[in-house]
Amino acid sequence: MTSQPLSGRRIAITRTSEQSGGLRSLLEQRGAEVLELPLITVSAQIDKQNLADCMLELGSYDWLVFTSANGVRYFFEQFMKLFDDIRSLGLVRVACVGETTAEVVRSYHLKVECQPKRPTAEDLADALIETGSLDHVKVLVVTGNLNREVMVSKLEEARAIVDRLQVYKTERTDLTGSPEAADFRERGADAVLFASSSAVESFVGQGDLLRPGRKAKTPLFGSIGPQTSESLRKAGLEVSFEAKTPGLKDLVDGLQKALAKEGA
Repeated sequence: MTSQPLSGRRIAITRTSEQSGGLRSLLEQRGAEVLELPLITVSAQIDKQNLADCMLELGSYDWLVFTSANGVRYFFEQFMKLFDDIRSLGLVRVACVGETTAEVVRSYHLKVECQPKRPTAEDLADALIETGSLDHVKVLVVTGNLNREVMVSKLEEARAIVDRLQVYKTERTDLTGSPEAADFRERGADAVLFASSSAVESFVGQGDLLRPGRKAKTPLFGSIGPQTSESLRKAGLEVSFEAKTPGLKDLVDGLQKALAKEGA
């Protein structure tokens, strides 16, 4: 019987399993021991008046733009409370920042009509602009509290009419007193996987709470995509590997290759 490729490897993920979209499962299927370091929490946060205004205008939007998988989930959680038929979206076209986000959109049996090759806010704005003139085109951008303004700015420069609907918030978790943090300091890990810039910032912000001890294993740092990698480098952390295309499977594939190379 062939041994599992990550057997004997200890991998830290930076969200709880409920928030990580199956990352723990993918790792355990390959034999890894998984340590959850809940560096960030994601929860619904919606201004009711803004939600009501956007839903009343829903039929007038040309594009519905999602910048994260969480945005898709929290948007449709609210949408389904107000409407009992997905066709109530009307003829709006859907754009997504990347494949992970697009997969969640497709789970609602919706077609993604615009998706950039690189999953960044800048590339998503450029991809939308390339679809044709945005002069007076109405766009609803579904966001979280930490979304960057660059995409909205580029769309407005292209003369689009842009509304924003925040549907969730991302908050850093204080791991003071956390048994997971103590475990990480004592034993370390073979790798730490980052799926967002906010997780990187929280990791760095924890300081000594997440600094492996003298006898602990020093981890590799893995990134899901270019923006997360940029955040790691800005924090002074080496990017040991990056997913070939932003997605959980490719992140785990990159991890497996990096550890195999390290052990060669």
